[in-house]
Amino acid sequence: MIQYSGIFLILFFLLGTTVSSGQQTAASADSGFRSYQGVIRDSDSREVLVFATLTLQDQNISTVSNADGAFLLKIPENLVDGTVQVSFLGYKSRVIPLSQFSESGTEILLDVSVTPLQAVDVVVPRDARTLVHETFGNRGINYMQDPLEMTAFYRETIKRRRQNVSLSEAVVTVHKAPYNSARHDIAELYKARKSTDYSKLDTVALKLQGGPYNALYVDLMKYPDYIFSSDYFEDYNFTFERNTRINDRLIFVIAFKQKEEIIEPLYTGKLYIDAERKILTSAIFSLNITDRELASRMFVRKKPANANVYPTKVSYRVDYREKEGRWYYGYSNAILEFKIEWDKRLFNSVYSLTCEMAVTDWEKNIGGKLPKSNERIRSSIILSDAAKGFSDPEFWGAYNIIEPDKSIESAIKKIQRQIRREERKSD
Repeated sequence: MIQYSGIFLILFFLLGTTVSSGQQTAASADSGFRSYQGVIRDSDSREVLVFATLTLQDQNISTVSNADGAFLLKIPENLVDGTVQVSFLGYKSRVIPLSQFSESGTEILLDVSVTPLQAVDVVVPRDARTLVHETFGNRGINYMQDPLEMTAFYRETIKRRRQNVSLSEAVVTVHKAPYNSARHDIAELYKARKSTDYSKLDTVALKLQGGPYNALYVDLMKYPDYIFSSDYFEDYNFTFERNTRINDRLIFVIAFKQKEEIIEPLYTGKLYIDAERKILTSAIFSLNITDRELASRMFVRKKPANANVYPTKVSYRVDYREKEGRWYYGYSNAILEFKIEWDKRLFNSVYSLTCEMAVTDWEKNIGGKLPKSNERIRSSIILSDAAKGFSDPEFWGAYNIIEPDKSIESAIKKIQRQIRREERKSD
């Protein structure tokens, strides 16, 4: 039996060039908040830092930097006297008062932090496998044991080579089940918008099934069996790599890879584990695509009869955050690259699909109240079908979002110009 469930993206390749031009009415902009934007860089190389975390101290408000290192953080007016902690794996964290941020743009520089293992008074496990086993065994102790109600921003994009052809975004409410519970997480759709230019999809309409659940199921501590089930744990080799730091805490870096004699495609990657408390703080991993025919059956639900579709890269990332000694899911992404080989065509088509989700606020769901069945997002959702169209820049109001990178930002501006032209024509 080969383990493929839950965590994987399901793609639909459908013939057709139907163009959607629906437009969603913009929600009125919320007042009572202040926006701070800027970029996060390495203090020495000046390289941008991707997926750095910014968290308002003593609050649950947070965001992450995008692929260009840029961030946008929205803070309620009554909290603008607070301070923000900026964290990135392998770097010294910084705590910066909001009074030092500029609303027009702030450059934040972080210093690399590497501590030799011998210089720290920490008992090193006998082997990496033991450490990983103990870490997953502690999930009911170190991670949130209360049900949470999270506000999260979700985005999925499709590119043909380097050109954006589809973009969907949503604000979702995630009813996060305790880490010591077998109950799955539940999501509600609050706001959503999308645009797809089917004329650039090479006579196929590419869609992603699962929406926000594709990101939620990357939470390894909540869903460890998707990667390290008891049937497959012994099929991996685990090794120590050079340790690092995050939030000024020593982090063991554990590399894992399927054993050479294992034929079934499993995973390779790195686990970042807090040395003192045995807590998984981050994980970055990818699927070993050893059989492209099998990989195609895993990911592609429908496809044109005159083409073969093969994934060439499938990778994931998940980051956790800490509050008062407990850890919780904070950010995840999934990236899928694939190739379409057309019959009787000289050139192939190359696509990439990315989905990501960041928790921007949360509170404990003391009563454990859950939405009704008809209010929940189904795991079969296709967000690009459920959403309508792109609206004006104030659509999200006071909600924190992941800043779009330059290529996405250009696509959004182009969409907005098209909408304005259509509006002028209809007047």
